Amino acid sequence: MHTTRSFPRAALPAFGFALAAALVLLAPPEPVAAHHAFAAEFDATKPVRLRGKVTKVEWVNPHAWIHIDVTDDGGVVTAWMVECGPPGALVRRGWKKNSVAPGTEVLVEGYQAIDGAPRANGRDVTLPDGRRLFAGSSGTGAPYDDRESSGQP
Repeated sequence: MHTTRSFPRAALPAFGFALAAALVLLAPPEPVAAHHAFAAEFDATKPVRLRGKVTKVEWVNPHAWIHIDVTDDGGVVTAWMVECGPPGALVRRGWKKNSVAPGTEVLVEGYQAIDGAPRANGRDVTLPDGRRLFAGSSGTGAPYDDRESSGQP
């Protein structure tokens, strides 16, 4: 004689919930755009001074980006991406959306990417009229990270 065993019907909802919970906990996490520390992407021993023309500005979170074309002494143009602080922090420091408009010639001081790519963490942006805007992200571990609070250029 053949008999089959089955779960009592009352146990099925609890079993289904437990199975769903286990699958959620065991599933790989979705990638997220995490806020990174300075040292994870940029090299404090590679300061850069980039003089060039702004081609694009992205006011996006978690970091605003300034794209500039930099021409070297040989006439070669390199497109650089400069990471800045979050848009809200830039506004609190005196930035406006048109402070660094496309076509503006700027001097950016910052630190190059660890991998040597034409990407930098911007510290200061000097405008044609001599005004200097702090572009960095505070609390990231960047060199002179405490300078923002002191107001020193």
